[in-house]
Amino acid sequence: MRNRERANRRRAQAQPVRRMRREAQRAQPTPEQAAQPDASIDCGWGRLIFAHTFKTPEAVADALRAEGPDRRDIALYAYDPQVVLAVAPQELFLDPSHTYRLDLASYRAAARRQRGFTVRRLSTRQDAEALNTIYAARGMVRVSPDFFWSRRDARALTVLVAEDDRTGEILGSVMGVDHVRAFGDAEAGCSLWCLAVSPQAPHAGIGEALVRRLAEQFQARGLSFMDLSVLHDNAEAITLYEKLGLRRVTVFALKRKNPINEKLYAGPADDEGLNPYARLIVDEARRRGIFVQVIDGEGGFFRLTSGGTSIRCRESLSELTTAVALSICDDKRVTRRFVERAGVRVPTQCDADDREARAHLLREAGSVVVKPARGEQGRGVAVGLDQLSEVEAAVERARVLCPEVVVEECVEGQDMRLVVIDYKVVAVALRRPARVVGDGVSNVRALLEAQSRRRMAATGGESSIPLDAETERCLAALGINYETVPERGATLVVRKTANLHTGGTIHDVTAATHPVLISAAIKVARAIDIPVVGVDLLVKSPTRPDYVFIEANERPGLANHEPQPTAERFVDLLFPLSRPQVARAAARTVSA
Repeated sequence: MRNRERANRRRAQAQPVRRMRREAQRAQPTPEQAAQPDASIDCGWGRLIFAHTFKTPEAVADALRAEGPDRRDIALYAYDPQVVLAVAPQELFLDPSHTYRLDLASYRAAARRQRGFTVRRLSTRQDAEALNTIYAARGMVRVSPDFFWSRRDARALTVLVAEDDRTGEILGSVMGVDHVRAFGDAEAGCSLWCLAVSPQAPHAGIGEALVRRLAEQFQARGLSFMDLSVLHDNAEAITLYEKLGLRRVTVFALKRKNPINEKLYAGPADDEGLNPYARLIVDEARRRGIFVQVIDGEGGFFRLTSGGTSIRCRESLSELTTAVALSICDDKRVTRRFVERAGVRVPTQCDADDREARAHLLREAGSVVVKPARGEQGRGVAVGLDQLSEVEAAVERARVLCPEVVVEECVEGQDMRLVVIDYKVVAVALRRPARVVGDGVSNVRALLEAQSRRRMAATGGESSIPLDAETERCLAALGINYETVPERGATLVVRKTANLHTGGTIHDVTAATHPVLISAAIKVARAIDIPVVGVDLLVKSPTRPDYVFIEANERPGLANHEPQPTAERFVDLLFPLSRPQVARAAARTVSA
């Protein structure tokens, strides 16, 4: 009896193993199912190499070794990946990703379509350029717009974009590869790559809509399954894929070691706790071979060392910024005096300690801004106050953060941030206040919470919309509150300030900025004598010369300014000789 029980237990234990082997055999294509040998397809960011179409492990390794500079080749469907790795263990690595598969035969389209955006094929060069901005924001390899444009009608490669119905802005993208057209796949498979959604996207469900539309297009072609590869720790994406009915299959991917994917094979770095602003600089330094020592991850402190030079930084604040420059930026009243003497236009202020002065300024200006003299990230700032009672309440709230308070005229305009590094403007962006879009079902509180979740996910936890007195005041000005259910498509601006930390979004306008605005930002940097600074202006339009100066930030966030190379220029400032030789040669040519 005991022998029979032991045998039954062994059989029960072996069943999952046998099932996994059967699934692996079904998931893994065979060389006989590939009509074209040694097959690969150029996807712009790199080649998708169909490893099962190669006759030997050595051939797969050689294909990966041929990877071009600034590319990210992937070999999928590798038989015995450990054998391929053994061919070149110093050059190749096993990608720490899971492969998921969607059975297109059983897939069913969603009954309800998402509103507020449209998914369509990439059709213009502007679409391709917008994709690169999203790729840069997501830390992905950028693709030449010429590549997308030259292959817009290709049948093996499909690129879909999500377009905002109101603004026409590209909010996300996905790429699909038809394996039948790529190499004559007898199993009639396809794969999904480069799913990316803009961090600024105001709508929910964009990623899901892109995946579904791609699946439906491939399903209409009669393809049998759609595979994708996702990093093992990308919990948000895995949750989406499993919700859509994708299941893991035993398929492996191989890559060549390069600076782009170093973090995937070099093991965990000592940068746990770094925020996106510090991590952006640290990653750029490591790409250049600069030694990084994280001093205090939670505070954003790190040391960069190269060629005998060592510089400590806190995000974009480095030892190159003097204590004097730091103290000028620390007090908004002092900053104003310095830049005004340099000929920069500033708004009218009053003595914040004098109630009569505040009342007089309110009568003259019509509305005012109240903010702490010292502070950052928009805390304690109230904009557009047109009642004396509101002004007095805002002053008291600001004094909780800083005893000294600034009260100045409220100037209508768009909030512009100019990043100045080494007295050159390297990025210009419009900062827009937090807003939500109604769906006709959710109340304002639910919309705010959902938008905050999306902003937190997109910015590494740096951006969310506070449910505080200032948000309540802005809602009240619209005649609504947290329980109001806005109409479908209604856009509600729920904050007056445009700070990233209070849910604001950043939109690049570097190429369109008027020279007068550029000149004003450089004047500010030279007046303070600071090598790295974020200059905030209120402007009528990026293309017009009208502006007033708001403040200067000695530690500007360099993230979220894609596609401008803010981190690259910062590391250039600290370590000029680390700049890539090609870039240095190009700079010499331009200066000549």
